[in-house]
Order: sequence, then C-alpha cells, then structure tokens
Amino acid sequence: MPPVEPMLAKAATSVPGEAGVWSYEPKWDGFRALVFRDGDDVVVQSRNRKELGRYFPELIEAVREEVAPRCVLDGEVVVPRDVEGRVRLDWDSLSQRIHPAASRVRMLAEQTPAHFIGFDALATGDRSLMGEPFRIRRDALAEAVGGRKWCHVTRTTDDPEQGARWLTTFEGAGLDGVIAKRLDGAYVPGKREMVKVKHARDADCVAIGYRIHKSGEGVGSILLGLYRDDGELQMVGGAASFTVRDRIRLLTELEPLRKGDDVVYDGEPSRWNSAADKRWIPIRPEKVAEVAYDQMEGNAGWQRFRHTVRFVRWRPDRDPASCTFDQLDVPLNYDLYDVLETR
Repeated sequence: MPPVEPMLAKAATSVPGEAGVWSYEPKWDGFRALVFRDGDDVVVQSRNRKELGRYFPELIEAVREEVAPRCVLDGEVVVPRDVEGRVRLDWDSLSQRIHPAASRVRMLAEQTPAHFIGFDALATGDRSLMGEPFRIRRDALAEAVGGRKWCHVTRTTDDPEQGARWLTTFEGAGLDGVIAKRLDGAYVPGKREMVKVKHARDADCVAIGYRIHKSGEGVGSILLGLYRDDGELQMVGGAASFTVRDRIRLLTELEPLRKGDDVVYDGEPSRWNSAADKRWIPIRPEKVAEVAYDQMEGNAGWQRFRHTVRFVRWRPDRDPASCTFDQLDVPLNYDLYDVLETR
C-alpha cells in the first residue's frame, strides 16, 4: 500500500565492471514514480511520496489498459517528443505538466502526453517481490506490462562493456546516464542500493546577468550565455546553489558590471513555485565562468543546459567571444524507442 519509499542510487564515476554481478540499464531523466494498481484504483506516487496522478490523468488510463490488474511497479514518468525525425525525452514539456489549474492539466495531457517507463517490480498479484533478487523482479516486470504504447519496460544488459557503451550511446535520446543494480539484490526502500553514473562535462560560458538570492543577501544565481554562429549571445541556463559567503563575494564581483542601476529584466516564471521572483539584472558580457554540466537539450537552432549547472571558477584567461556552442560535446542522435525493450 502507498506510500512506499523508492530504492535509491549512489553516484559513481564509472560503470561497475564485475561480470555476472550487475544488471545495467539506461538512467531515465524524468519524474521517478511508483505505480500502484488494484483493479481500477491507480496511484502514481512521486519520489517524495506525493500524488502525481492528478497531473497525468492520461497516464492513469494507460496503466489501467496496459499494466497487470494488481501490481506495484517502479519507474519513471517521461514526455517524449519528435526532434528532427527522432524521438527524445523533453524535460521542458514534462516540467510544464506540474500545474495547479485543472483546465491546463487537461490541455497538456492531450498536447504532451506522458509515458511510464518501468524498471522494477515490487509486487504482482498477492505476492511481494521486494525480498526477491532483481533477476526475478525483472521477469515479473516484463510480465506485468502487457501493452507497449504508453507503458514500457526499459532495456537491460548483464554485459558490463555494453552498459559502459550505453553511457554515451543513449544520451542522444535524452537519457541521463546508466544505472547498475545487483542481480541478486533485494529491493530496499529508501536505501542507496543502486549505482548511478551520470554524464559530467564542463564548459566556459559568458556571465550575462544575475538574480538576487531570495533572502535578499547576495547572488542567488548567475545567468549564462554562449555565442551562436551569427554572433548573437544566447542564454543557455544558470548556475546556482552558492554558500552564503560565495553569494556575497559574487555580488561584489558582478555588481560593477551592471548595465544600469535601474535595468531589470523579467524572466520566465517558475513552473514549480509561482511566487518565485524571476527578475534578473543584466551585466556587461565581460566575465567567463567555467561550469560543470551534464546535458544540453534542444536542437541545432536552440540549445540550453537541461539542468541547473555548477559554478566552478572564473576564467580570466578566456575571451568571452570565444565562448561558443562549438565547445560543447554533442551526443549521438538516438531514437528513444531504441532504448526500450522490444518483444
């Protein structure tokens, strides 16, 4: 019965290599979800044990049609979209699905319908599987997902070399890395029994503005840009999560670069917190920041960081004009449906 804490993963820098010990699968970049079904009763629970089903009514119906009548499955809610003829995950469309207005939820359910990607099974019928090894749970998962239109089963492999290749190959479909699970491991709620290996990259970006921290003290985030081929400076995301000391230091470094004491731009409202202040202060594009990031999203004409990036250091040795998209590692194009298990 819900709520149940999902089993978690601890970060690693490389894919574990012991053959016969691990099962490897793509790391999906969506909303972690436990799906409970008992006949027509369906609950979609988030990682923090909140109800997600009201934001994804089409997924409730999909579970009723395509999943075993009585089961508990672990997986990810994602929104795919076609990008230049290939299907990729679209984090932006997924994040827009969390909205308080029922009318908008209904509209988005039609325009950007969600899929469920199953990667573990906690129970089927009257049988709890949490004490069973993953190899048994995996077979139960494959049996529990009967349809493959909206509910899917992720691919897995026992080959460590194949798992390592997936770390780069599947990124072109918008995935986030690789997960490794012990083949003989039980499902342990709330414990970091899995291993995750995510993409890690760095880039030099132009600081184009900043936001004041919500406390009113120092810099809350730095807005970043890269130059396009046509010479235009395009915003690509932001760096945040600074200590109090760093927030104050950054303000003293960036404030002298303000374009004007009264110049403040309005930013995109937060989909998660409507009360958040998204105004930002533009600065002259004179400072270069080295940042650590995992992935880009978008297409050839428009790209940005998929997640908030981590500020590493200032690069006074870099010319801002040299901060272009050419420096970015572009993943192979890969279709999302090539990552899913096929019968």
